[in-house]
Amino acid sequence: MTRTEYRWLLPSAMAGGLDTELAGEQFGPGSGRRPARPRRTVRDWIVDTALFVLAALVGMAAADVSDQINDSELVVLVDQLAGIAACCALWLRRRWPGPLALALTLVCLVTPVVGGAVLVSLFSLAVHRPFRPAAVIGLLSLVSACASPVIRPDPTTDLWASVIGGAVFVLLALGWGMLVRSRRQLFVVLQERAHRAETEAELRAEQAQRLAREAIAREMHDVLAHRLTLLSVHAGALEFRPDAPPAEVARAAGVIRDSAHEALQDLRQIIGVLRTPGDHESGDRPQPTLASLDALVHESREAGMKVHLDSSIVEPVAVPPALGRTVYRIAQEALTNARKHAPGAEVTLALGGAPGDGLTVAVDNPAAPTPRPITAVPGSGQGLIGLGERAMLAGGTLEHGKTGDGGFHVRAWLPWAA
Repeated sequence: MTRTEYRWLLPSAMAGGLDTELAGEQFGPGSGRRPARPRRTVRDWIVDTALFVLAALVGMAAADVSDQINDSELVVLVDQLAGIAACCALWLRRRWPGPLALALTLVCLVTPVVGGAVLVSLFSLAVHRPFRPAAVIGLLSLVSACASPVIRPDPTTDLWASVIGGAVFVLLALGWGMLVRSRRQLFVVLQERAHRAETEAELRAEQAQRLAREAIAREMHDVLAHRLTLLSVHAGALEFRPDAPPAEVARAAGVIRDSAHEALQDLRQIIGVLRTPGDHESGDRPQPTLASLDALVHESREAGMKVHLDSSIVEPVAVPPALGRTVYRIAQEALTNARKHAPGAEVTLALGGAPGDGLTVAVDNPAAPTPRPITAVPGSGQGLIGLGERAMLAGGTLEHGKTGDGGFHVRAWLPWAA
């Protein structure tokens, strides 16, 4: 059952809050349009009719008592007219509960027939108004309930019994109304809390989706940029040297074929992240670690780069997988940038550190010995930003910049737990 379907079960005061919320969803919070005054719901009509009948029955019982004590016909007629007017005035109890309760309380001093209507108005006052005005008018009603038996005594009932009975009924009406008001306020608070929790859940879901998209984009850049750079470099060499010896052409074609195959495999692995957990294949390729760094250097050398690896890590397999993967991605992006921006330059990749001291990776390359060719791959500038985010998420730091001889330097420090 949706919120609009159970609206008829709510009082108009609470259904009005639902209308306000639905209007905000329909017109927007800044539209300036406000919903009309809430109309009576089906529940309101049933409750108002029942209270009208109850007040009328109490008034009829009081009128019979007035006949039995031989009041004059004029007094009886005034009592009956006042009782009818008071019962009819109860249909205004939701709109003006305070003035109605005050007026009926004053009338009840001289006309006990409106006693039932007074109790209903006091109940409505306690439901629809805060404690202070309800307490003030309630205190006045207690005085009226105590003074009415003195002004219009009932010979068939003891005076103190009438006073105590009137005071008890007034207190019961006020207490019942305050209880209903507190329950409604609790319902509204719980409804607002549920709506707030639903909104926060939607925001968390959107944030999780955004973070997942950023992670996938970063992974695609880190993985595919390296492969596609190899493709572009060797394809540009074939275009620039169409008269190259067959051995070199075959070697470049082999690198292009292998890089395309590796890029396809990496792309399949990344797309697997978008699948549901049950759709993952058992043959997914393992994530690179620090032990995979030798293969990356060998691959770069096979592509024609001059890479010097200086590592003081005795057992790369002992490095935590997450830390090794971060180091691998940093080295991969740095080698890719060196290949794009400084072709032919010798690149130095240095690793050092120990558990408890952290792990340091540094990639340095001098200026390119020859001008950058026309077929060079353009850079987007997002790779170094992604490396900085990776290092920050791992709890480390990354710095990069140009050196004095026109080269480039990338250095990262990552924590390595003891």
